[in-house]
This record gives sequence, C-alpha cells and structure tokens, in this order.
Amino acid sequence: VQLQASGGGLVQNGGSLRLSCAASGISSGINRIDTMGWYRQGSGKEREFVASITSGGATAYTNSVKGRFTISMDNAKNTAHLQMNDLQSGDTDVYYCSIGVRSADSSWSSYWGQGTLVTVSS
Repeated sequence: VQLQASGGGLVQNGGSLRLSCAASGISSGINRIDTMGWYRQGSGKEREFVASITSGGATAYTNSVKGRFTISMDNAKNTAHLQMNDLQSGDTDVYYCSIGVRSADSSWSSYWGQGTLVTVSS
C-alpha cells in the first residue's frame, strides 16, 4: 500500500487549499480502507491529529480546525481530500496523510504518505 499526498502550497491568511491523498495497492477481496486521516507537524513539534474519516463517513476534527476544514473520502477512488478554508498562520505545517487498512484475514495496518507543505503567509 502506498499513499500519494498532494495539494500543499503557499497561501495568504484567509485563503484556501485542498489536500488530496490517493492510496494504491488496495484490492477488493484482499484489503480495504477503514479510515483515512490527516496529521500535521511543524519544525520541532510532535505530529498532531487534524482530521479523519471512516469508510462509513464518520468524521473527526481537532478543535482548532472545526468549521474551517472539511475531510471527505471517495471510496471508489481510495482518495481522501482535506478542504482547508480560512487558513491562518498557525496552520503552517507539513501535512501527512495516513490510512488504516483492514486485510482479508482481519489484520489491521496503518500507512503514512509523504508530507506536503502548507505555508500560510500573513
């Protein structure tokens, strides 16, 4: 299983960006995605949870992004998106996507994508 994250960039305060995370190596009958999520990490800081979504559509957000960020998942394309609106300087970080995968033998594994940098300028 591999993840490809994209969509980071430079945006001004109050602007918007849309991050995408595409998973490959998912095959019906072999494995399936249980959850997809986004985390972020700044220099010298621990990686922190941002948002997640289950295959059934249940979502969760860290308090600081509620009302500004929206996570969605396209089950058919094994892709998750993070729509980020009203970005603030405090959102500047490297964003990482992660997925939880359930295999046919019921084992569960997590995978991480490469980071994508989001920079919000004032």
